[in-house]
Amino acid sequence: MGADDRIERAGALYERAVFGGDADAVAAADRELDAVEADLSLARGRVAHARFLADGRREAYEPGLFERAAELYRSLGDVRGEAEALFWIGCFHQVVRNDDTAAVPVLEQSHRRAVRAGDALTASYSLRHLGIAEHRAGRLGAARERLEESTRLRREAGFLPGVAANLVGLAYVTAGEGRRDEALRLLDEAGSIAGSSRADGVLRQVQEARSRL
Repeated sequence: MGADDRIERAGALYERAVFGGDADAVAAADRELDAVEADLSLARGRVAHARFLADGRREAYEPGLFERAAELYRSLGDVRGEAEALFWIGCFHQVVRNDDTAAVPVLEQSHRRAVRAGDALTASYSLRHLGIAEHRAGRLGAARERLEESTRLRREAGFLPGVAANLVGLAYVTAGEGRRDEALRLLDEAGSIAGSSRADGVLRQVQEARSRL
């Protein structure tokens, strides 16, 4: 159900409460509007994050939006929505604040809830960023395990730009293990997938990785 449908339904519930005397309709209307607010908070937070990636500008309200979304999804019993909001909280800590200590527990919660909800795409995002944390900590084997599982989920979901991005990460891990030729092959595959998917941002990551490896 989209936001417009939920708002329309909340209006109908208002009418039912005021003119029909149905006291339960008030709580039902609140739930409809909570779902709209949760979706909007998550969407605004993601846009704020995109702005940070584009120009480095931090928006002080970004984490609050994700936290509000997680709170609302939790109150609604929406495990899938909560998993996604938790991922973004973890991503904010890791990417914006460069704080894996704060990020990892939240990303792990996100992954558990995503698996429970059957949301393979959110699970793949959480695993990717858990792999990044492992890589930063120098645990290359654990990083590879996380990234390979994330990549498997993304291939199954047909999320090709995400597959390419993960292959870049795996190339860095592989190079760190002393297997540069294999790392370059991974970058070849990443470049091919990114090119066919018109994922220019990932192509730039591939080029940067080649220059560094």
